[in-house]
Amino acid sequence: MKAQCQCGGLRAEIIGPLDAVVVCSCVACQQRTGAAFGEGAYAARADIVLSGEAKEFVRPTDAGNTLHQFFCPKCGTTLYYFSSRAPDRIGIAVGCIEGGEKLKPTRSVFETSKHDWLDLGADIPGFVRGRDSARVR
Repeated sequence: MKAQCQCGGLRAEIIGPLDAVVVCSCVACQQRTGAAFGEGAYAARADIVLSGEAKEFVRPTDAGNTLHQFFCPKCGTTLYYFSSRAPDRIGIAVGCIEGGEKLKPTRSVFETSKHDWLDLGADIPGFVRGRDSARVR
């Protein structure tokens, strides 16, 4: 699987299996994407090849960890990210992946701030906050 930013200067290739595809409706992901949610395809760091220049933005999470986001300095696209909770896993922005529209989410997190109109379906597990929080479906 290949992914790139809008201008093509920052790229990622996933050469191994995906661990999860996660929809996140936290306010920080809404701000990062400018949309109702963020969606990331996660794989082991060893299974991702990154190329191009990236700038890093680090922010604290509600759970007391840090999220490291990497974006293209030319076009501003956030292409990948990882959490200090699991630094051995990298999330690639699904909207940047060639054929990403075929990747079905395996879970939804931060449903407390999910937009009311968004219906992911009953078959996708949803969590109040992170994956360790109470399930809503």
